[in-house]
Amino acid sequence: MSELQRSDAGHDVRPGAVGPAGGAPTAPVARPGTPAGAGAPGHPGYDTVLVIDFGAQYAQLIARRVRECHVYSEIVPWDMPVDEILARRPSALILSGGPKSVYSPGAPRVDPALFETGLPILGICYGHQVMAQALAGSVARTGTAEYGATRLSVTGPGVLFDGLPVAQQVWMSHGDSVTAAPPGFRVTASTPSTPVAAFEDPTRRLYGVQFHPEVVHSERGLDVLRHFLLVGAGCRPTWTMVNIVDEAVAAVRAQVGSGRLICGLSGGVDSAVAAALVHRAVGDALTCVFVDHGLLRAGEAEQVERDFVASTGVDLVHVKAADRFAAALAGVTDPEHKRKIIGREFIRVFEESARELEARAEAEGATIEHLVQGTLYPDVIESGSPTAAKIKSHHNVGGLPEDLRFGLVEPLRTLFKDEVRRLGEELGLPEEIVWRQPFPGPGLAVRIIGEVTPERLDVVRAADEVVRDEIRRAGLDREIWQVFAVLLADVRSVGVQGDERTYGHPVVLRAVTSEDAMTADWARLPYGLLERISNRIVNEVGQVNRVVYDITSKPPGTIEWE
Repeated sequence: MSELQRSDAGHDVRPGAVGPAGGAPTAPVARPGTPAGAGAPGHPGYDTVLVIDFGAQYAQLIARRVRECHVYSEIVPWDMPVDEILARRPSALILSGGPKSVYSPGAPRVDPALFETGLPILGICYGHQVMAQALAGSVARTGTAEYGATRLSVTGPGVLFDGLPVAQQVWMSHGDSVTAAPPGFRVTASTPSTPVAAFEDPTRRLYGVQFHPEVVHSERGLDVLRHFLLVGAGCRPTWTMVNIVDEAVAAVRAQVGSGRLICGLSGGVDSAVAAALVHRAVGDALTCVFVDHGLLRAGEAEQVERDFVASTGVDLVHVKAADRFAAALAGVTDPEHKRKIIGREFIRVFEESARELEARAEAEGATIEHLVQGTLYPDVIESGSPTAAKIKSHHNVGGLPEDLRFGLVEPLRTLFKDEVRRLGEELGLPEEIVWRQPFPGPGLAVRIIGEVTPERLDVVRAADEVVRDEIRRAGLDREIWQVFAVLLADVRSVGVQGDERTYGHPVVLRAVTSEDAMTADWARLPYGLLERISNRIVNEVGQVNRVVYDITSKPPGTIEWE
């Protein structure tokens, strides 16, 4: 057992956290105006489950859990008309949780016609309540809310709890409760505060649970979802990693035809896997453009050229543009402004590289019309969606310029990070690429709180190198989702170094554990390791005289500081 495991035992109490992924990811989704390709509704090779999102920030965890059961899933907004839902030819529906009370003004409602479609439906938390309300059950604010771990008692036979323990821990988060099941339903579980914690009408294939089976703290939650999908809904568990590769290759070919593409290779896992996947689809029609914007970690540019090219054989153009980005970021302190500037400059560099590549291929009559990006589902959610609030603009989503001249190819757009790693392994990428820690597209610019300058970049880069070196020495690379240093460039603190007063900058150490970056818990690093990191930073990195450790989980914080 590692140091981290010993020190972290019993502390994983993250609402919304999920366990290890055991299933497969979804097919790529094109941006509006581009062909949907494989994975479109009604594909004959697999069944589709639609997760109807009632405004939960983390409804995508439900979709991810469905995929773990090898069933394909998509998320749609709660106000999608029933005929549009049916047009997607789903095999089953799941009604998500949500932040509202069913009695709040303007609260999301469900069209009762949905329950007359004959589709199997599972309601979770708020979805459980709106199902009860729509079908003449009773929902009330009883004055006794439930939040966190709760003991559930199975009180009757049914599909969802078949073969599961009569007593089990579940994760609750609700103020309202179903006080009477709708006619035709039987109650199958309760808690001391919630008499109708689950109900079923197997004849109509309608099911509801008040707790959250998608979170890891519901001990048998994945079993409950699997019972609904495979038994209650009769879905086929045919969505596998082989599917995702085959479907993604077909989707890319359908979207780009015989055209040429460039890929913005950042050196991270996402862009590397996206490039390898697209290369399998189009071969030499892909050229990767690696932009060294001067915001990378120590040794990163050399590693990208060495590892990626050697493992894929993709044509790589290395553009050194540190001075350009430094000039564009001069005087900028607002994080959203930083991200948008970096996104804009990335695209401009890509466009210039494309023009140079097109000039070389002019004799062949070739043009470059598409840009490949490693956009992931968490990027899309945090940048804003119809059902989730905007958290921050990701440089490859909300930061893209409106006059973008390329069509976007985003084969990973609906995937979580752990799914991308499995996809990378399936594509044969080396471990050094697949298991690299996540690194933001804007690079170290969003790890400097304040203006980005070459001097400040040197400081945060040196601190980050110390952190990563000590984590490697401790053998915790694979156990920590992300670990890095943040420079509080606009903050100074008094210190004593060499018997003299100093007035230096604090560095924040951030280390988190996660499965998919949608939720994260701060890592309980051993005290000895924290001490070694702190001592090395203040001794080896100039202008720093204090190191603090961030113990904020996500939510309420985000993983990155900006």
